[in-house]
Order: sequence, then structure tokens, then C-alpha cells
Amino acid sequence: MRVSEQTLPELGVPVPSYRRDDVSVGIVHFGVGGFHRAHQAMYVDRLLEQGKAKEWGICGVGVLPGDRRMQEALAAQDHLYTLVLTHPDGTWEPRVIGSIVDYRYAPDDPEAVVELLAAPSTRIISLTVTEGGYNIRHDTGEFDVDDPAVQHDLRSGEPPTTVFGLVTEALARRRERGLRAPTVMSCDNIEGNGAVARRVFTEYARLLDPDLAEWISEHVRFPNSMVDRITPVTTDEVVSALSERFDVQDRWPVAAESFTSWVLEEAFADGRPPLEDVGVQIVDDVAPYELMKLRLLNAGHQGLCYFAYLMGYRLVHEAAQDPLLAGFVRAYMDTEATPTLEPVPGIDLDEYKTTLIERFANPEIRDTIARLCAESSDRIPKWLVPVIRENLATGGHVQLSAAIVASWARYAEGVDEQGEPIEVVDRLADTLVPIARRQLTHPTAFIENTEVFGDLAQNHRFVDAYTWALDALHNDGARATLKELPGEPE
Repeated sequence: MRVSEQTLPELGVPVPSYRRDDVSVGIVHFGVGGFHRAHQAMYVDRLLEQGKAKEWGICGVGVLPGDRRMQEALAAQDHLYTLVLTHPDGTWEPRVIGSIVDYRYAPDDPEAVVELLAAPSTRIISLTVTEGGYNIRHDTGEFDVDDPAVQHDLRSGEPPTTVFGLVTEALARRRERGLRAPTVMSCDNIEGNGAVARRVFTEYARLLDPDLAEWISEHVRFPNSMVDRITPVTTDEVVSALSERFDVQDRWPVAAESFTSWVLEEAFADGRPPLEDVGVQIVDDVAPYELMKLRLLNAGHQGLCYFAYLMGYRLVHEAAQDPLLAGFVRAYMDTEATPTLEPVPGIDLDEYKTTLIERFANPEIRDTIARLCAESSDRIPKWLVPVIRENLATGGHVQLSAAIVASWARYAEGVDEQGEPIEVVDRLADTLVPIARRQLTHPTAFIENTEVFGDLAQNHRFVDAYTWALDALHNDGARATLKELPGEPE
């Protein structure tokens, strides 16, 4: 049975009981991928199921060429899709989600997207555009004004093509029309994601019109948030299994772990859905929660993935079930990440870390090591390098973090320990791979890339730990290197 509005009564899985015709758009979301559909859209669906938030339906927006496929898949199913929660015991829990009521592919009609964003009914503009989508230079932390797409939108006089151009043009129209400002809500894995969003949108606006930038600073709200749910890329196996187990044919379902968390700062310009009614924590300060998640879960994934790939693992749960890898990741969490964290209200950190390892090892997730290894130049500087810098400043341990960086450097050479090629998926792959291949004769070549690491190559304690691990990886291999850790080299 194909998923559609017409077939909802006949599907043998839970479906929306609310009338979707009664739901209006209040949230416009950029970056409708697996995570958004497993997380924010699910929370809104839960509210709608309670008979609430009918003015907070979601319209997705895509700006990248790859987003065309999502537009087509959702349009073919009346913007419905199936979310499957996968439990460690093998149980699958499917539900058709109805909170996305429209989707626009911006290149088709950018003017229509700008008007949607400028409409007074659009009260929240939300984002999951990945760490790299904020156009931040790693070396300076500033908005990259030289990015070709940004320059196009600033100079061409043509309709905007970037999220910055589309949103800023809409904000300019709201200001001109005397309308209330919206909330811009980042749901990406970036420390201080709301503050980052504020900085980049305000800076873009300042390049166009300093007065508009001042209006944005005064009126638009950018709440920080912490989001958490492991959501692998949808595979053909998920599509087939959904059909075989439940007789549901879905062009693009999404499978995710059963665990979910969302901590959101109470900072909204024009109201918000009652998300606390469906388990979202609304707090005054998100920082302790986001640091916990970024430095334990996200950096923990990086601690696992490169070593695991070099050792021959291709699925995350299989790697996390290896006691050597699991022990290494837990040691990183305990000895290097946790000392950099603030107290987290209501969270038992030991229990949280234990749960993380269990989540990584969930065999039903079937997340790939390759997904965790992708786009490392956006991830390592935001999730792991801050841990290294803080421990260097306080005299804390850096051996395990340095080993993680070394494992990335070894992985970035593009050949595994069996001599098989590695496809390095990274926006900087064309520069990173040649640099990594130089490190056989120049051991610090990789970390001398200041765009990624800043001045870390100037710190002898980090360099000593890094070169020790890199040498061990080259000479002894990943498993043997892990067996020598933890511990500071003499």
C-alpha cells in the first residue's frame, strides 16, 4: 500500500488522526533530511495528534540540487512519510508523519519562497543545513564573505539562491511592511547554534544594508538548541523491510533510534508551539546540554569511526560492540571530554555515557561508519578541537583526542590497512587527501592546515601526542595503537 492521503485509512500502521487540511504553515524549514523528519517534524506531529499547534504546520524548503529528490518524493505522497523507530531488541515501530504539509524547491520559484518566508503566518524559520551550511571559516570563525554563492546573491541582482539570501530578503520585506519579526531556529550540531545563526545572518544582512542588520539584531530571535537522535541515511534495505514487514510502500521513509532529546532555549520573537507538552525541555540556558552532547556523542562518534574503518568495520553497531573500540571511546569521554563540561541540570553523566555506548551498539540502527567519517573538516573543528584546546589550557589530558585526530589523518590518506581505497567524502577532500599523503615524510603536515586546526601545530604537547599516535598507526595499525592507549607518552 503506497503512502498517500487517500490510503491513510487503509494503512496497517499508525497514521495521523488529525485533519491535515486544518493545519496551516507556521514553520518554514530549510534542510528536510532524515534528521529533521525523525526529530522536529515528529515532535510537531505529536502535538497535532493531541489536537494542538494546528497553526504550526511545516513547509520544507530545499535550495541544493540534491533537494530536488526530496521534493519529488514528498510531493508523490502528499508530503506524508513513514518514521520507523528501531529498538535494540529488533522491534520496529512505524508511524506515518503528517506535520510537513508543503515543500518548496527554491530554484523553481525563489520569489514564492521569499514571500512564504515574509508572510506574517510564518513565525519560525528553522534550519538543519549541516555544520558546513553556516559558511563559517574554520581558521577565523567568521562568516566567509568570499564564498561564490554568497557573492552571487550579494552582487548579481538576480533572485537569491542561498539560505542567507532567501531569508534576508524576506526579513527586509517584513521590515518594510511593518510586520513582526520571526524566530530563526537552528537545529544543527553546532555549539551555540543559535548564536552562530545570529552571527551569519546578521553579517550577511550588514553586507547588504547596515540598517537591516540592526533591525535583525533588535527584533529577530535566534534560540540555541540541543538536538539528539541517531538517524542513519535511509537505505534500500529500510524501504524493502518496511514493505515486507508492514505492507507500506514509501519512497523515502526514515529509520531512527527510539531515543530522542531536544533542549530548546526560551527565546522566541512571535510565539512557539507548546513543545514542552511532547517532551521538549524548554530552558533558559542550553549551553551545558549542548556541550554534553557535542563533546560526548558527536565527538565520541569521531573517536569511533576512523579507527573502526581502518580496522575493517563498516557498520557502527559492529564497531561499538568491539570491547577495544568501546573502551577507547568511553576512556575519551571520561578522561578528556567530561572535565571540559559544566554541570548539566537533571543529567547523570555516567548514566548518559553508558547509554551512549549502548545506543552506538544498537544493531537495528545499521548506521554506517562511512557516514560518521564524512565531512570531518566541518565536524572535528567544532566537536573535538574545543576539547583539545580546553585541556591544553588547563593541563588536562590530550592523548586520546590527539589519537582521534591522528586516526582521521591516517584515514584521509584514502587507503585502508588492507590496501583498499577509501572514498574520502569531505568538502575539503581535494586538499586534505594530498596533505595527508605527505605525512609519511612530514608527520605534522595534516595538522599544519590552519584552516582546520588553527595554531594547534604550534603546541608541542599536542604535537607530541599526535605524532606518537600517527607513527603507531602507520607502523603497527589501528588495533595495536588502541591497545597502547590511554596514557600520556613519556
